[in-house]
Parts: sequence; structure tokens; C-alpha cells
Amino acid sequence: MKRLLSYMKHYKKESIFGPLFKMLEASFELFVPLVVASMVDRGIGQGDGGYVLRMGGLLVALGLIGLACSLTAQYFAAKAAVGISTALRNDLFAHIGGLSYREIDQVGTATLITRMTSDINQVQNGVNMTLRLLLRSPFVVFGAMVMAFTVDVPAALVFAVTIPILCAVVFGILLVSMPLYKKVQKQLDRVLLTTRENLLGVRVIRAFNRQENEIRTFDQENGALVRLQVFVGKISALLNPVTYVIINLATVALIWKGGLRVDMGALSQGQVIALVNYMSQILVELVKMANLIILISKAMACMNRVDGVFQVTGSIADGVYALDSEAQKVQGTPAVEFQNVSFTFSGSKAPALSELSFKAAPGETIGIIGGTGSGKTALVNLIPRFYEATEGKVMVRGRDVREYEMKSLRRAIGVVPQRAVLFAGTLRDNMRWAKEDASDEEIYRALEIAQAKDFVDEKGEGLDLTIEQGGKNLSGGQRQRLTIARALTGSPEILILDDSASALDFATDARLRKALRHSTEGMTVFIVSQRAASIKQADRILVLDDGKIVGQGTHKELLKNCGLYREICLSQLTREEVERDER
Repeated sequence: MKRLLSYMKHYKKESIFGPLFKMLEASFELFVPLVVASMVDRGIGQGDGGYVLRMGGLLVALGLIGLACSLTAQYFAAKAAVGISTALRNDLFAHIGGLSYREIDQVGTATLITRMTSDINQVQNGVNMTLRLLLRSPFVVFGAMVMAFTVDVPAALVFAVTIPILCAVVFGILLVSMPLYKKVQKQLDRVLLTTRENLLGVRVIRAFNRQENEIRTFDQENGALVRLQVFVGKISALLNPVTYVIINLATVALIWKGGLRVDMGALSQGQVIALVNYMSQILVELVKMANLIILISKAMACMNRVDGVFQVTGSIADGVYALDSEAQKVQGTPAVEFQNVSFTFSGSKAPALSELSFKAAPGETIGIIGGTGSGKTALVNLIPRFYEATEGKVMVRGRDVREYEMKSLRRAIGVVPQRAVLFAGTLRDNMRWAKEDASDEEIYRALEIAQAKDFVDEKGEGLDLTIEQGGKNLSGGQRQRLTIARALTGSPEILILDDSASALDFATDARLRKALRHSTEGMTVFIVSQRAASIKQADRILVLDDGKIVGQGTHKELLKNCGLYREICLSQLTREEVERDER
């Protein structure tokens, strides 16, 4: 709640004027029953048609003034609510962007999406309705009771009994429903997670003919959400009928009491009508207030969930040294060095990497190979600090990566992840992610090295080629080549290719490796691959098994000295090729 109030400070004027104009509207509304009573007693009772017309004009004027106040209040409330939700969503997005992979893995992508969209929308609605009704409804309820006492004290005692009973009912239901709304939002996370998994894995689902099974799973999760929402809805739905019953009983008591007072001559017919009108106003406002309380309870539950993400602090602290000065380069200093590095994923009992030590010189190409789950991707993710090493040091230019400014460190490193991701826009826009002011010549050079220039030229649009979201209008191999070109556009000192050529045929893969070898002089290149052919020409190869380096050296040395590497090569190459490479 404190966080939300901090955002509302920027909308002080709107937060004051919104409720103020609503209360002005309510004030005019409270005078309506008195005008109607006067119209009945004096105008209709005495047959004064002119007085009736004058009072009718006054009612119209009160209605128009109230409408103007209501529209003004709505404007200020909407401006504050939309502004607060926009700022909150922007800050949440920026905060998530500052989290490391570890925190994102812990919270979960589906949960983050729900909290940035559905939860903040609920907060926006809650702020809007709160500014409009939180002061207005109680003001009308208690104002109507006070006005009723000015009309007739004995008859108004009905109000004094009714309002506490109604408040007890409303707040009692609130205490029951509020915790349940939190459960609804959690179940919504699960539905979103199931939906996201199905959409991302739709090809796998169809390949294994698992549509019916996934439909059943979704039905179970969605059914649980529906049952929970219906249960909460039933509890919340009690508000209206219970409120109406209490108010109608109170109205019957009021008419009975008022009728007796009229017979005694202590009360006029118009005053009874005014009292009934005040009771009707209380009914309408209490129904509004009940719905407002439900909405506020939802908004508070959602704001707590949003605040929970803000409270997740990044485990990676920014350093102070910049990595963009040529003067920092010292002759003979390794470009990258691992010193007894170990790493464990959050929630995992066993380490993903154990006591890794190696050096990579400037301009050297390092191949990394190993079985599935051996820790290849985890290793290269430690260099740009996507994850933080649990033990040991990862050094770049002789300094611990934790001492560098994050921006300068990642500006010096080009990363091509396993999954090729492109963004909607033009090809030029995508290439400039690595370097905002990259010239067309620099982009074309990177495309040529990445073996992407030919197919770009064939499409005939040049760098204005339209890229759809996720690169859906391109093949897998084309996407991979463009992501490699994007990384090369920034001319990084360190290039990481994380199994980024898996969709390329062997001929294109060979041309790509040759171009990288001849066109990236001085650049330290890490090539992670499942293919022995993709890394056999590397200056040095690291063989990983269960998070440990079980062999390092050249292709020829490892064929002789590393049984695991030889086994991998024999599974992919012919025995004649392996024996020829050994010689």
C-alpha cells in the first residue's frame, strides 16, 4: 500500500479534486428529497402550480450541476488511475529487466506476465473507483441520516438502527472474500502458465498427438479457477440481496412509523416522502459501497502481488569499472579466465558446474562440447553475468566481472543464445540492437560474415526487410544467421555462440566457421555446439561432463587423450575421419 501511495503523490491535484467534486455532487443530491417534500406539501398540497414549476426547475438545475460535478470528478479520477498504472507498469517492467536469470527463474515468466497485466489493471480500476466513491458513498449514507434527523427525530431512529447492521454485513463479507481473491489470482497464474506452455510447445504437442491430454490438463486448471471464482462470487453476491432485504425492512418500518406520525399531525406527507427518498439513497450508496469494497479488496490483493515482485532484489550488483578503454588491455592478460568456478542453479541440490579453471587468450577460439545437461550453456552465461558464479572468479581482462559496470561488460560481449529471437520491425532495426548508430556498411559486413547476405539480397528489400514478431516470416536457419549477424554488428571483443548454428546445414555451417576465423581477428570466440564438426577447428576445445572439464586441448589431442570426446566424434563422424584426424 505504501508503494501505491508513493505513486499517488505525483497526482495530488487529481486525488483531491476527484473526491471533492464527487462530494459536491453528493451534497446537491442530498437536497433533492427536501425539494420534493416542499413540492408535495406546498405546491401539490395547496394547488400552487407556479411553485411546482419553480421547484421542478430547481430539481433540473440540481441535476445538471450534479452531472457537471460527476463528469469533472470522473476526469480527475481516470487521469490519476491511468497515470498511476502506467508509471507502475513501466517501473515494474524496468525492475524485471534488472533482475538476473536466477530471480526470473524463481518467480516464473507466467507470474510476471500476470502481475504486469491483469494485476495492474485491477489496481487501476481500484484506484479509479476509490477516488470516485470511497468518500462519496459514506458521505451520502451518513449525510442522508443527518438530513433525516433534521426532518423528524423519532422517524429517523430507524436510520440509526439500520446503518450499523448494514455496515456489519458489508465488512463481515469483506473479511471472508478478501483472502479468497488472492487465491483466485494465484490460480490465474497457473492457467496462464499452462496456456503459455501449450502455445510455446504446440509443435511438440501435435508431433506426439497429445492435444486431448493437454486439453484435459487445461480444463482441470481452468475449471479450478472457475470453481474458485464462482465460490467467491457467491459470497460477494450475498451483499446485494442481504442489503436490499435490510433496506426494504427499514423502509417498511419507516413508512409505518411515518404514517403514525402523520396521523398524529407531527409529520407531513411530503416529509415522509423525503425520509423514504433518503432511505433509497442509502440503499443505492450501500450497494455501490459494497461493490467498491469488493473491488478494493481485489485491488489490494493484486497490489500486494505486484509489490512482491518489487521486493525481489537482483542478486547481481553493478560494478564500478568500465570495460571500454583500449588502455586497459595488458599484453599477455587472458581475455577470459575461470578460476575454480562453481555454479548451482537456485533450488538445485547439485552444482551445475564444479571447479572449472581455464584461460582464453585474445583472438582465441574456444569450442565447448559435452552431453545434454553437462553445463555448456551455464558456463558461457557466467561470462556476461547472466548468472553469478557461486564460487570462484570469472575474469575478463584480468579483472573479476563483478567489478565491471554491467553496461560496459555486456557492450564488449556479443551473445547469440540457443533460441534465435528477432523482434518486429525492419532488418536494420534488429541489427542495431548491438550498436544503435551502426552504419549500413557495418550491418552488411556482419550479414556477410554470418552467411545471411545472400538470402537478404534475394528478398529484394535490403535492410528495410520486414521482420515479423519472433521472425515468423523466416526459416529457423535464417533466424539463426541473423542473430549471429546482430551480435557481430557491435564488433564485440568476446563472441559467444551458444549452439546457434544447429539449424544450419553442414555446408553453411562450414562457411560460417571459416568466415568467423578469418574476419574476427582479435575477437575471442566461444562456440558451444553438439556437433564435433562445428568445433574441431577451434584453437582449444573444452569437453564437459556433469559440470566438470574432463578434457581440454585441440581436436587431435583430445582424440588421443579424452575418451568421452572420442566417443562423441565416433557417434557423429566416420571411423575413417576420426583416424585421419588423429594422425
